[in-house]
Amino acid sequence: MTTPKIFEPKVRQLIDVPLHVGESPVWNPKTGELWFVDILAPAVFRLKLDGTLDRFDMPAPVGCLGLCESDTIIVGLQTGVHILDPASGKLERLCNPDNGRADSRLNDGKVGPDGHFWVGTRDEALPPTGNARLYRISPDGQVECVIDGGMFTSNGLAWSPDGRKMYHSDSSGLMYQTFDFDPATGRLGKAQRMHDFGQGEGRPDGATIDRDGFYWSAGVSAGRLNRFSPDGDLVEVYRLPFDGPTMPCFGGADFKTLYVTSLRTHRGDASVQGTVVAFETPVAGIAPYRFKA
Repeated sequence: MTTPKIFEPKVRQLIDVPLHVGESPVWNPKTGELWFVDILAPAVFRLKLDGTLDRFDMPAPVGCLGLCESDTIIVGLQTGVHILDPASGKLERLCNPDNGRADSRLNDGKVGPDGHFWVGTRDEALPPTGNARLYRISPDGQVECVIDGGMFTSNGLAWSPDGRKMYHSDSSGLMYQTFDFDPATGRLGKAQRMHDFGQGEGRPDGATIDRDGFYWSAGVSAGRLNRFSPDGDLVEVYRLPFDGPTMPCFGGADFKTLYVTSLRTHRGDASVQGTVVAFETPVAGIAPYRFKA
């Protein structure tokens, strides 16, 4: 096992509005805007190039979002998957994959190379029962349950640069895995367990991929990003100035800016609000896929 290199990047804070649980940053290369959510606000946010922050209040907790080909936004709410029209603020329901299951809510989600929306759930039962699922949503709202149970918090979705491997983590199960992926059909191969997270590495939260095929996983509770090689080796650690990073994404004109959302944390009597930060990296990411709607 190799010892990972440690970095302390020079980060800049991008917003002044405090977040409860910042999540799901997505860069729109067509407009130069960063989209993200605050799960518990609940709200969807759009950060423009000039620093303007637009807020779209949601009627229920919102876990994730993705870009659509029509320039609308697909969002995963506790009440189902919806399409948000930023121009009008109108929210239109597409489907409810979880169908109101008890002790469950939609969590991490992304648009895949197949043009479908992949969204997982979080097991919120006490004690946890391992009821988390992963769904694949088609542009016409058809729902396919791809993984049914056996995990606690579906998270960390990402795809290799060629679109032929899917990455997926279980935050509460403290591991990430990969699947062979057919970008034409969305079919998955057998799961391959890549890394079990040890003490101090953080729980594997949201993630992204760079052009070299390295997987960047937010080590929530450990204040770090963990960068893994395509073979699953932890090669680099990026220490952050807060404990609760939730998800990174690449953006900027050359896709060499890494944006990171965070959640509110506590140290003793002190509270650190969630926020969005950015720093520059020597490696570029890839453009996000768009939902075919």
